[in-house]
Formats: sequence, structure tokens, C-alpha cells
Amino acid sequence: MSGSYIIPLSGSSEGRCTYDFVIDRKFFELFEESEIKEGNLIVFVEVDKRSSHIDLDLKIKGNVSICCDRCLEMFDHPVDCENRLLVKYGRIRDDSDPDIITITVDQHELDIKQYIYEFIHLSLPIQRIHPEDASGNSNCNPAMLKKLDEHIIREDSYSDSRWDKLKMLLNDN
Repeated sequence: MSGSYIIPLSGSSEGRCTYDFVIDRKFFELFEESEIKEGNLIVFVEVDKRSSHIDLDLKIKGNVSICCDRCLEMFDHPVDCENRLLVKYGRIRDDSDPDIITITVDQHELDIKQYIYEFIHLSLPIQRIHPEDASGNSNCNPAMLKKLDEHIIREDSYSDSRWDKLKMLLNDN
């Protein structure tokens, strides 16, 4: 199932059922400001419907193409995460809590695309750099690494004479 990220809430009896969604470039185009533009993922959603609430367990697996923070080239990064949403019934719709969604009893479906989008982004590391190869060498663009190395200021090559006397005191102790 792709294109629609809707979980039907009415018409189904209590118990468990599963849904799967395909995530690709078209999904990320739905979000204008997304830093992810490409990806191939599968989202497995297990729905456990009860009289008082609905549990959604989402498992997301695949790859997304992201920009390397070091060399600025795109690379594929694996995504493998599991998340849970609790849907409960109330008087007004409220999704201010990131883990609990409150819906009204007359709501017949739940669009989960925003939650999928957020879970994918939250699974990414803070620092996004190319993984190293089997030998421990960087897979970043070598030309960019060379350019960066030329512009790095080495601490030992820069000396401020105003601090030299204080440094001598440190060395004496």
C-alpha cells in the first residue's frame, strides 16, 4: 500500500491487524522542508484495537539518502527503528503529547504520515558522516577532505605570546 498513510479506525473489530506502507521519494516530497529527499523504506504497523484505546507499533526499515556533514555529499544511511503510539478517545483531538494521540469518537481514520516522517528523522544520528570502510578509512570525498585539511588551524602552529608566561606557570606545577 503506498500513497495513503491512513489507518481505518471504524468498521474494524477489537483485536490485532497489520498494515504496511512503502516510503519513497514521493513520500518525502509531501514535506517541503525535508532534509531527506530520497529513501526506500517499509513501515510495518501493528494495530491492537481495544474498547478504550488503540496501540500502534511501527517498525521502519530501509535506507534514506542524507547529506554528509563533513564532505557535503549524499550517502545512504540505514534506518531501523521501532516506535509506539497510543491512540485514546476524548472530547477534542489533541496530539500535543508525542506518544499519545487523543481523537474524538466520530473520527473514522488516522493519518500517520506525519508520525512516520518524524520517526524516520528521529532515528538519524546527530552527526551524519559517511561510515568508515572495513579498514577504518573515511568514505568521504577525498578532494573535500584535502580541502578541509588545508584550512584547519593547528593549535601547535598558532601561538599567542600573551599566554606564554601563563603556560610556563602550568608547566612549573
